[in-house]
Amino acid sequence: MAEKEAIKEAKARVAMPEQEPEERRRNFDEVPLGYSPEMAVEEASRCLHCRSPSCVEGCPVEIDIPAFVRSIKEEKFEEAIEKIWEKNRLPAICGRVCPQESQCEGVCVLAKKGRPIAIGNLERFAADLARERGIEEASPKPEPSGKRVAIVGSGPAGLTVASDLLAEGHQVTIFEALHKPGGVLVYGIPEFRLPKEIVAAEIESLKGRGAEIRCNVVVGRTITIDELFEEGYDAIFVGVGAGLPRFMNLPGENLVGILSANEYLTRANLMKAYQFPEYDTPIPRGEKVVVIGAGNVAMDSARTAVRLGAERVRIVYRRSREEMPARSAEIHHAEEEGVEFLLLTSPTRFLGDEEGRVVGMECIRMELGEPDSSGRRRPAPIAGSEFEIECDLVIVAIGTEANPLLTRSTDGLELNRRGYIVADPETGETSIQGVWAGGDIVTGSATVIEAMGAGRRAARSIHQYLARKADKMGSGPALG
Repeated sequence: MAEKEAIKEAKARVAMPEQEPEERRRNFDEVPLGYSPEMAVEEASRCLHCRSPSCVEGCPVEIDIPAFVRSIKEEKFEEAIEKIWEKNRLPAICGRVCPQESQCEGVCVLAKKGRPIAIGNLERFAADLARERGIEEASPKPEPSGKRVAIVGSGPAGLTVASDLLAEGHQVTIFEALHKPGGVLVYGIPEFRLPKEIVAAEIESLKGRGAEIRCNVVVGRTITIDELFEEGYDAIFVGVGAGLPRFMNLPGENLVGILSANEYLTRANLMKAYQFPEYDTPIPRGEKVVVIGAGNVAMDSARTAVRLGAERVRIVYRRSREEMPARSAEIHHAEEEGVEFLLLTSPTRFLGDEEGRVVGMECIRMELGEPDSSGRRRPAPIAGSEFEIECDLVIVAIGTEANPLLTRSTDGLELNRRGYIVADPETGETSIQGVWAGGDIVTGSATVIEAMGAGRRAARSIHQYLARKADKMGSGPALG
């Protein structure tokens, strides 16, 4: 009864200040501006500190959320970040890009009244304050184990594995195919959602703790998994993500001006094409831009097009608003910035001019039927409802698939029918002894925090494997 009364009387959630839409349409600066200490304390004071906190169960890495929120409430900010670091080494990132509304905040008891604790905002506040004040994790340097681990991919899964294994005293080398580490955090998420200086700070922290990072190394081409073992690595973690673009195989899809969201966002984010010609990477710019899809990647693409000067940007999605997979905050921000939504609509073919450039797109109206395997209602075309829209740039953001470069070069690695690596969900172990995998290359496209959770479980299993290996050899220091 007391809890019900507390829920009923809970104060309104403290909104985070943001750039005004008209201002942010013209820059790539971060949109949310962050909490002040006073705002963070006020928001943390709303927590009911439940006896059985469901928010912890909703967190893929099981952060002790009530404990860090209580520390913020009591203005013990250093204590708050230390509590978060026990489970999550990337809180400044997770606080910005993770879908808290469907995870920790979604199961907060205050969500029953639509006013959950702003856990993501508080996590971001604690992490940002620690960075501003130069607070670093105070953990004793572990005794070297003498074991070497290769980590393929420097995205959230790989970074988590690296951090956890460094804490156990293992030597870690991260192999990254691109010229900068960070994976999807640097090539996939725009500056206005995740400033790259934050990712760079986390990378530098890992390097400071002893991680070696080798960029421009494509495992599967430059070097193989077998060759990594030959070089003396005792274990290998594969966290290469799912970066193979998916297209629709429609007539006219090879016209100039049609590209994948992967290419578009990589040029803008990793290669800073939005600062051309200061940075020498060009990027296609359109006046009438269409983005196909309605996930976070589609929102990122549409909002990037707005900032690159498009006169009109439209999202084309075959289902209704209720089925859109993007975070509600990203949809809201896109609408504020002038992005239009053409729902229950699906492309049927692309139209080009005599020079082979896209000038339009034929679409058909859709209606929703019974739910499919995803739980969302299946869209079906309405006969005779075709119509055309003008566009001079089309960005396809309908998901990604497993890149086969590594998997095809690795004999004995079991894959599922979609080409993703088969791995034990609890340990990350694959069909090859000494090889683990986690993140999008196992599950398909998911969230940053889910990839980190997979990395944490894999790191625990790898450490146990190395300990058994050391015991059998009967040499080197004992691994705890």
